Amino acid sequence: MAKASARHILVKTEEQCNSLKKEIEQGAEFGDLAEQHSLCPSGKKGGDLGEFGPGQMVKEFDEVVFSAPVGEVQGPVETQFGFHLLEVTKRSD
Repeated sequence: MAKASARHILVKTEEQCNSLKKEIEQGAEFGDLAEQHSLCPSGKKGGDLGEFGPGQMVKEFDEVVFSAPVGEVQGPVETQFGFHLLEVTKRSD
């Protein structure tokens, strides 16, 4: 069964999400920004969500995590919780 590891940053607005993505593209560290800005408790761990399989996260997450290139920041991804930047850190089939 497929497994993936990912980290994310959760914020309230799409604008903030885009702003943080731009900072990452300019060299800011994803984990540092997660600690500073993420509304999710995982932010304290640099946004690390650990390892999970398909169906264990909300549908919008699954679609990105099990299709996006590893190591590339994706987003904004909107869910019922807000807007996310996602980075797949590892994936296996």
